[in-house]
Amino acid sequence: MFEQIVEALKRRGFEVEAVATKQEALALVMKEAESAQSVGWGGSESVKEIGARARLVESGKEIRDHQLVCDLFLLSANALTADGRIVNIDGTGNRVAASICGPKRIVYVIGRNKIVDGGVDEAIARIRRCACPPNAKRLGKRTPCGLAGACVGGEGCDSPDRMCKVTAVFDRKPTGISAKVILVDEDLGY
Repeated sequence: MFEQIVEALKRRGFEVEAVATKQEALALVMKEAESAQSVGWGGSESVKEIGARARLVESGKEIRDHQLVCDLFLLSANALTADGRIVNIDGTGNRVAASICGPKRIVYVIGRNKIVDGGVDEAIARIRRCACPPNAKRLGKRTPCGLAGACVGGEGCDSPDRMCKVTAVFDRKPTGISAKVILVDEDLGY
């Protein structure tokens, strides 16, 4: 299945590398970071799980929360459709904004657990089921999904701390950005 997704992402304008392990993904991220003065990090558990954030700090790289003005921006996707669409949902929009424009280079680290067989609707359902509840809990948000551990139905959530405020669907790589997707044949993040 990875071959089909790799080809779909390439048709959509992304550079793509598929790897078997977290260690291989980390090596690729560190190679990407060699020439970067500053690295933005979108709070990605996937990037953290491969050890990239800790390794970048050890190497003396400046890790920024100001993602729009960095040389390299690291993030994951909440979901990836089998036909190569990247889908992310944010509460503040910082991560999706930086993935659209600003940084000189964007690198996604996406584990196999983020892949859905269907389209965008299935991707959003996966995000609400698998990503928003644990993220809300991790961030201490008092949302229905964070408290109950499950989405209460998208529009049924009226919490000001709601995780589902900004949705970005990448049908293609945005014009003018340099973007790479590292697909990892291991589960990463939520």
